[in-house]
Amino acid sequence: MPQSSALDIGLDEVARTEIAGGLSRLLADTYTLYLKTQHYHWNVTGPMFASLHLLFEAQYTELALAVDLIAERIRALGMSAPGSYHEFAALTRVADDDGQPGATDMIRRLLHDQETVLRTARSVLHDVDRANDQPSIDLLTRRMQIHEKNAWMLRSLLEP
Repeated sequence: MPQSSALDIGLDEVARTEIAGGLSRLLADTYTLYLKTQHYHWNVTGPMFASLHLLFEAQYTELALAVDLIAERIRALGMSAPGSYHEFAALTRVADDDGQPGATDMIRRLLHDQETVLRTARSVLHDVDRANDQPSIDLLTRRMQIHEKNAWMLRSLLEP
């Protein structure tokens, strides 16, 4: 039995570093969307309050679980996962939101952000596929399915 604790998972360090970088961007986008969705959950008002309050809760709860899965995949690749507001702010493509938009604007913003996270996941997929990193492919495929469904649900709320 080897005594070395060196990482030997069938992916070289260059591939692992590249994949972890992409997953770090996905993590930052996901965490920022989580915060925004929870903020909207707490502050939504108006005639759609009950349904939006529940929808936003379901979405931020799922995002909280996703954050952990993404960070754990980065760690499994032997890299450090970003975890500070500063790191997330430098990596994310999801815009911060300090205001108190109305319910319809919340829906529009979350729709845009769900699609932003989806595009980030899709952009990472090329490098992951090239490296034949099946666990990361599975993770990204699942994230894309979830964000596509969330975007569809939010978009449906905006249709007459």
